[in-house]
Amino acid sequence: MTISTARSFVEGMKSAIPVVVAAAPFGLLFGALAVENGLSVADATLMSAAIYGGASQMVGIELFGQHIAPWLVVLSIVAVNFRHVLYSAAIGPRIDHWPAYQQALGFFLLTDPQYAETERRAESGRRVSFAWYMGMGIAIYVPWLAESAIGAMFGKLVPDPRALGIDFLLPIYFLGMVMGFRKRPYWLPIVATSAVASIAAHYTIGSPWHVSVGAVAGIALAAILPVKAAEDSADAP
Repeated sequence: MTISTARSFVEGMKSAIPVVVAAAPFGLLFGALAVENGLSVADATLMSAAIYGGASQMVGIELFGQHIAPWLVVLSIVAVNFRHVLYSAAIGPRIDHWPAYQQALGFFLLTDPQYAETERRAESGRRVSFAWYMGMGIAIYVPWLAESAIGAMFGKLVPDPRALGIDFLLPIYFLGMVMGFRKRPYWLPIVATSAVASIAAHYTIGSPWHVSVGAVAGIALAAILPVKAAEDSADAP
């Protein structure tokens, strides 16, 4: 590993620190809920390792506890994680200089904050190197597995995490992540449309479908807005 590669890797790890802090309560909560719904510590950790999606794992655990048909559990997880298909399409051009096996590994480690930081890095003119990406990705992935295991082993020591307010840490982080893109053209109407559609779907269709409905609504609006006007807006001082 060259010095520049090592520096990029460390830079990526530093970018992961806020994510690890914000996601820690949810990793612990997931582990506790997994055991409560009949999974072993090993099962909970393996689920985190294989699915690697906090929201979809929570949905899956809730459905396991209700003895829902396996195909419906899988479909619900796909619905929650569908946004990752969009993330992959968006960052694909950013990492098309990587070999195929590196791209496959990068897509596996793709999470909401990983996508946001990759986009910000590319938009600022900095190269999205494999070393930087993996530095951030591994620094999020490994703690997530550890938190899931710890939560599964000791989660019952905290009977109600919501009473401590720690369940609000991740939403605050995601809000900050969304606000980081506020200078993009049409940011406000797209975010507002997505939010309204998601809230409406939550009260009519229910969870987890409101996540996908909100995403589709925002994408639909972005698709019909005039591209040239958006580009002119972006170029304006």
